[in-house]
Amino acid sequence: MGHKVVVFDISVVRALWETRVKKHKAWQRKEAERLEKSALEKIKEEWNFVAECRRKGIPQAQYCKNGFVDTSTRLLERMERASLTRQSSQAKAGARHSSPFVFELCGEHWKELPDSLKEQTHLEEWHISNTLIQLIPTYIELFEAMRILDLPKNQISHLPAEIGRLKNLRELNVSFNHLTSVPAELGDCTRLERLDCSGNLELTELPFELSNLKQVTFVDISANKFCSVPVCVLRMPRLQWLDISGNNLSDLPQDIDRLEELQSFLLYKNELTYLPYALLNLKKLSLLVVSGDHLVEFPSALCDGSLPLKFVSLMDNPIAKPGQEEEEEIAESEQDRRHFDKEFMKAYIEDLRERESVPSYTTKVSFSLQL
Repeated sequence: MGHKVVVFDISVVRALWETRVKKHKAWQRKEAERLEKSALEKIKEEWNFVAECRRKGIPQAQYCKNGFVDTSTRLLERMERASLTRQSSQAKAGARHSSPFVFELCGEHWKELPDSLKEQTHLEEWHISNTLIQLIPTYIELFEAMRILDLPKNQISHLPAEIGRLKNLRELNVSFNHLTSVPAELGDCTRLERLDCSGNLELTELPFELSNLKQVTFVDISANKFCSVPVCVLRMPRLQWLDISGNNLSDLPQDIDRLEELQSFLLYKNELTYLPYALLNLKKLSLLVVSGDHLVEFPSALCDGSLPLKFVSLMDNPIAKPGQEEEEEIAESEQDRRHFDKEFMKAYIEDLRERESVPSYTTKVSFSLQL
């Protein structure tokens, strides 16, 4: 008894199946393109983006302008970083404002401190700025827990000797006032770490008694009338930041290398004609700015890479150069020359510290030498 066997051409079946698969994939691509271009898909994308922004607390004004929404991923990341930074700063400000140990005062309608302040001797911080207050009362000696005296941009012309009773004082900021002197009693605040007397314009010296401040790491006496580096400053062994720019310095002391911990030295806009070789002994110095002075001589080793210096600026000094180069340098605009101000230096230092935290970081020296 015989059997019938049906024989198929497999190649024909496979060709038919592959054709159908190709058609299906082509249809899927067209459908995906249609949905991508469709208004409904655009609305869905924008809605998801808006929902994500709201979830992360980003205000609508940041991502929606003139009725249009930018759904860029980079935009979202940038807005998120800005939002987090803003929230962090607001949280810090709110925490300080709500602290029962912090006193804050601001505004030109204030001409004197409130009488009730003398009863709040538990306070640890004073933040007083942009007022017309001229005097700090002697009862400040009652605030034995005081850690921070932040008094910038007022009309203060005198600091009481009683400030020396603040044995826990860590920071004193009396910048941009009208001080002509600093009380010698401040030298009794032996825990002081930061001193800012910048922008008083008429300040000419610091008392020798400040030599007792052995914990100070930051001193800013810029924009005054100092003719030399105060002796007391040279006796601050932990000093890391010294800004004495915008004064009347004609030279630096030969024992400037006493400041063995000094890292940042700002001297721009003085009357310096030379830099002493003692600067080469400051092994931790990483930033030196002597722009806008009258330099005609300086140790070449400052710029040859043999020192740990990362940034040196000698701009706007009459250091001799070949005639052609001199003409080219003089043509530079004044606006470009002004970018070496104090805020830039502080930002540069922060950037250096961040990069130094990376193990692979390589020390580099940036040298600016211009007329």
